[in-house]
Amino acid sequence: GSITDSDLVLRVFSDYEIQTCIHLAAQTAVGIANRAPVPTFETNIRGSWIVLDAARQWPGLEQMLVASSDKAYGAHKDLPYSESVALQGDHPYDVSKLCTDMIARTYANTYGLPVAITRCANMYGGGDLNWNRIVPGTMRSVINREPPVIRSDGKPKRDYVYVQDIVRACIMLIENLAKDRDAHSGMAYNFGTDDPVTALEMVESILDISGDNNVKPIIQNAASNEIQDQYLSSKLAEERLGWKAEYSLHDGLLETF
Repeated sequence: GSITDSDLVLRVFSDYEIQTCIHLAAQTAVGIANRAPVPTFETNIRGSWIVLDAARQWPGLEQMLVASSDKAYGAHKDLPYSESVALQGDHPYDVSKLCTDMIARTYANTYGLPVAITRCANMYGGGDLNWNRIVPGTMRSVINREPPVIRSDGKPKRDYVYVQDIVRACIMLIENLAKDRDAHSGMAYNFGTDDPVTALEMVESILDISGDNNVKPIIQNAASNEIQDQYLSSKLAEERLGWKAEYSLHDGLLETF
């Protein structure tokens, strides 16, 4: 079925008597969003309001989480981004997550829907087979004994967070929302490591873990519609949820590899 099928989504809530909903469904590839904005908007924006409206109509819902993204912030000079920074994404994927974020908060503030929002840094981990992403793409190149490719000039700085830390973040946020709906409903939380690295540093870290330090990456300097430096402050999540990333970049990459 499709996330944009409103009748199907509402039936899922009813048939399975959903109490907790974690909405992660999305088109997540920036490159695909640039090439095909309309399907991205259909999935990420329309799909989100359909899920949120089904949740509004289903009386059994007790708590809900919606995944936004650090990309919703767009480009800002002041780093790291806190949750109070304006959402001003300019490009298709960024705008699609910005809209998802704002629609979720609309349902919380207007209809009292018990929904909270996650804004996660760049996630990586086992099972990600999107070879256009820097971590799986570089690891595949290393395994195939090929030089890894960096699409940018290697200098863009990002915060990379291991998927197990994000799973724990989602569970902790849902649990806190269940305990105190008023304190967390309509709230957005950043989740990252507070330790950003450049694209070149990320590739070098993977090469170091693989033991193949003699390979030199190919730097294409061809990335478009991407923000130069973007990373988050996770201070609010630590203060209000007790969450903090547990995996270092080295440990997360080692487990992924």
